[in-house]
Amino acid sequence: MGFLIRVVITAVALWIATLLVPGIDVSGGSGFGNGLTLLAVALIFGLVNAVLKPIIQVLGFAFYVLTLGVFALVVNALLFLLTGWLAELFDLPFRVDGFWAAFWGAIVVAVAGWLISILVPDRLENR
Repeated sequence: MGFLIRVVITAVALWIATLLVPGIDVSGGSGFGNGLTLLAVALIFGLVNAVLKPIIQVLGFAFYVLTLGVFALVVNALLFLLTGWLAELFDLPFRVDGFWAAFWGAIVVAVAGWLISILVPDRLENR
């Protein structure tokens, strides 16, 4: 259940990024079509982060230390850009136009996802 909640939270954060960041666009038609597109993109984004981010963090450890963690912003932007590219490969109407859109989009998704996850618990408590 926690996994599904995380995917929905990420989808909402992606929707917020499409509203705030020029260059990030979802054009799946109606609201329901956009919602399904955002859920699929959230799943892709989660898989990309789960598989590639730990590998990049281990291999790029020196860059993280030398830049005092600023390199993480670049890595997040590149992973967001990769997510947009993979979404287009799967014919999903989600588009990220370049590095700067991905940079700001990754920041918005991270902050929005964090804020939403504060409000929504990952698990339902047994009472």
